Amino acid sequence: MQESAQAAFTYVRSRADAFGLPENFYKELDVHVHVPEGAIPKDGPSAGIAMATAITSALTRRLVRGMSP
Repeated sequence: MQESAQAAFTYVRSRADAFGLPENFYKELDVHVHVPEGAIPKDGPSAGIAMATAITSALTRRLVRGMSP
């Protein structure tokens, strides 16, 4: 899970311009992604896209569109 969080943040950093974020935003902001100690290891790879989406949403202050039931 920690590796997925790091990869997600790296992805957001690499696409900062596309998301309208300052190039070096990460040098001025402290971003913390809490990964529970008891997290299931196999959940990590599939959690990466959700983490990238959440990080991008938080930094850009744009809501993520929900899915209809």
